[in-house]
Amino acid sequence: MKDQQRTFYITTPIYYPSGKFHIGTAYTTVASDAMARYKRLRGFDVRFLTGMDEHGQKIQEKAQEAGMEPQVYVNEIAAAAKKVWELMDISYDDFIQTTEERHKKVVEKIFQKFLDNGDIYKGEYEGWYCTPCESFFTETQLVDGNCPDCGRSVHKVKEESYFFNMKKYADRLLAYYEDNLGFIEPESRKNEMINNFIKPGLEDLSVSRTSFDWGIHVPGDPKHVIYVWVDALTNYITSLGYLSDDDSLFQKFWPADVHVVGKDIVRFHTIYWPIFLMALDLPLPKKVFAHGFIMMKDGKMSKSKGNVVYPEMLVERYGLDATRYFLLRELPFGQDGVFSPESFVERTNFDLANDLGNLLNRTVSMINKYFDGKIPVNQSEPTEFDAALHQFAKEVVEKYEANMEKMQFSVVLGDLWSLVSRTNKYIDETQPWVLAKDDALKGQLAAVMTNLAESLRQIAILTQPFMTNSPKEIIGQLGLTEAYLRWDLLGSFNVIEDGMQVITTGVPIFPRLDVEVEVAYIREQMRGSVQTLQEEVVEEPQTEEISIDDFFKVDLRVATVIECEPIPKADKLLKLQLDMGYEKRQVVSGIAQHYKPEDLVGKKVIVVANLKPVKLRGELSQGMILAGEKDGYLTLATVDEKLENGAQVK
Repeated sequence: MKDQQRTFYITTPIYYPSGKFHIGTAYTTVASDAMARYKRLRGFDVRFLTGMDEHGQKIQEKAQEAGMEPQVYVNEIAAAAKKVWELMDISYDDFIQTTEERHKKVVEKIFQKFLDNGDIYKGEYEGWYCTPCESFFTETQLVDGNCPDCGRSVHKVKEESYFFNMKKYADRLLAYYEDNLGFIEPESRKNEMINNFIKPGLEDLSVSRTSFDWGIHVPGDPKHVIYVWVDALTNYITSLGYLSDDDSLFQKFWPADVHVVGKDIVRFHTIYWPIFLMALDLPLPKKVFAHGFIMMKDGKMSKSKGNVVYPEMLVERYGLDATRYFLLRELPFGQDGVFSPESFVERTNFDLANDLGNLLNRTVSMINKYFDGKIPVNQSEPTEFDAALHQFAKEVVEKYEANMEKMQFSVVLGDLWSLVSRTNKYIDETQPWVLAKDDALKGQLAAVMTNLAESLRQIAILTQPFMTNSPKEIIGQLGLTEAYLRWDLLGSFNVIEDGMQVITTGVPIFPRLDVEVEVAYIREQMRGSVQTLQEEVVEEPQTEEISIDDFFKVDLRVATVIECEPIPKADKLLKLQLDMGYEKRQVVSGIAQHYKPEDLVGKKVIVVANLKPVKLRGELSQGMILAGEKDGYLTLATVDEKLENGAQVK
């Protein structure tokens, strides 16, 4: 186990490969990345882990639906995940997939240790099971007969299972909570665990399944697959080489300094995981930080509502730094926060373009105008406002460091932007344009330019954990090298060498956005093609119930695609010509990101034939073709080739 050396081990959850990552997943990962970058700046040897949780019944079913082998299916999603993290400039040190041999071998050893220690016994499980959550629940835990976590339907399961004796460690876990007050943050999450799960009595945990085989098999009893939480949670130590031939990373970095998780998986990380570690006689992580959800004004993100935001869309249009800044500035870490197109555009305009971008532009312009583009030597002729600026900057650094340790990212950025605002105010106080008119005040003017450049240099240092491009652009416009971005250079206003040449014509690092145009653009992207065309199947069974008479009002017909082509300047739309048997029709469908035109010709599809015609991008759409969509992956509903065109689907 690690000693007092300056190491820092931080993890994200290992994400489930159920589809495209939205900004909720990006939020967790960017927050973890900001903390990892901060610790590296402070001189820590950092280990930053993320990855994918790839076993289980749900993945096996999804792979079968896609006509793929499970391993091929999860590898494709893992590759897509890595591309997203590359786009977001996530500085992870390891990306683990639970299908890797390094993980599977150690999980088998861990399970055997539990067996040998008497922590696991074989029995029979009968209870309610939620496939999407891969969780069992008792009758009393259900909410209106559905899963208490996701609200979906559950089904009764009865099968032979291995169980982990959770009761054996319940008192020890409570004592650990009491002795380690910062173990679970925010504090409210700890109260939930105690009152909702531990005090009512911990149920022994089913840790194997026999109803599917996509997973790690129980040693000596291969009909059993090791159930998700033993498999998934142990990634935090298998990735470090625990119980392997080389456990040097484990010895160096364990216990983890912080597991960053969403509030929906707190129970698994603060009850199951600590108990597993106690059974292995290993130290517990120092902290589990459970953040809230990114909400929309109309509730949770849901494709059926047309309100899902993907990070690629924001980064590609507005830049990486604006996206990362918004996620960590707007949303209080630990609480739920709200995303709206308006708030994103306003943050970008006010904080980044107006405050920081304008400060840099004004400074570079004045140095060019008053000192031929060279940052002057501070000629020891301070203005009456210099000391206040220096003291303010010192206090900001102190608050910044204290709040970073608490992972209060929005508070940290608020403090940092107070320094940006204070530096802008310093310009108004000193009025360089007035000083420049009097040669006797040339020394004070030089002091002002130096202080502005030094303030921007320190702001660039402080933005590094959050924005990965802007710090370099700021010092680049000041004519400085990355050597000026060291943390130990904070607090000083006499670091820049004499005569450093600023850029001749500064380019705004954050251009102002047209609010109306960009809000409309984001909303269009959020709706997506499927929702825009009313073609999306609602992904959660929470729609209003209808009668059989209502259902019979919908006229579903079989048709064959005879022609298909893209619609110019509409990258999500395809125009299909359909043979309905009794007539030919044109339908516009938002499936261009899922199907090539040539792949659709000849396909049998199901058409809503009595839908009111509409115009989409100027093209008439006479109906809607049915498709199923889940987590960003869409598949057309098709029928047997024997069904004739025009046949009614009942």
